[in-house]
Amino acid sequence: MELTIDTASEMASVALSQEGALVAEITWRCPRNHSTELLPTLQHLMQRASVDKSDLRAIFVCIGPGSYTGLRVGVSTAKGLAFALGLPLVGVGRLETDAYQHADYPGRVCSIHRAGRGELAWAVYARDASGWREVMPPRLSPLDGLLATGRRRLKRALFCGEISEELAERLREALGQQTAVAEAAAMSVRRAGFIAELAWRRLAAGQTDDAVSLKPIYLREAVVARPRGGGRK
Repeated sequence: MELTIDTASEMASVALSQEGALVAEITWRCPRNHSTELLPTLQHLMQRASVDKSDLRAIFVCIGPGSYTGLRVGVSTAKGLAFALGLPLVGVGRLETDAYQHADYPGRVCSIHRAGRGELAWAVYARDASGWREVMPPRLSPLDGLLATGRRRLKRALFCGEISEELAERLREALGQQTAVAEAAAMSVRRAGFIAELAWRRLAAGQTDDAVSLKPIYLREAVVARPRGGGRK
């Protein structure tokens, strides 16, 4: 049995799986409350599925990019459980999870999420003869940067993730009205069950992460507020 944790955004999700196949899952809206809600939800999930910590064989976790606070809570919890229970740990990116829902698309899949400050986080994936792979790693750019890349390399790609109607229209204006954009219902779904499937494949292939050194993908450094009245001395 594997335990999966996803706290990269306001839609948090936890799951239990057996060799990557979903057994039980809880997904809920968690705005800035990950530190108080995650552990009780994990306990509820395991009780509901009649699973004890001794039944776990691996820990899977979403490593972002996403909310600083949410990622710190989720990744540190996953690392702590893996270390304390002596279990293998596998981290999976948020953008890859979004794209993986469309892995059967016959071409590249560009996943996007809003990153604030007028920027987008995005990455590109595809399934080919060698299997599912990362084509372009996660990056941060204004919309113009994505559109410029799209004109050169993504004209036949499927765009998914957090895509508003306005963004969808901008993509179509830049890349052509036939540009493929995932339907709104599909764009809102990113659950721990998909992470579990991806992570199990890596675990089965012997690809694990170190419980000490695994870090979230932030793409941008955290901004530390200076105390009021403070200044350089």
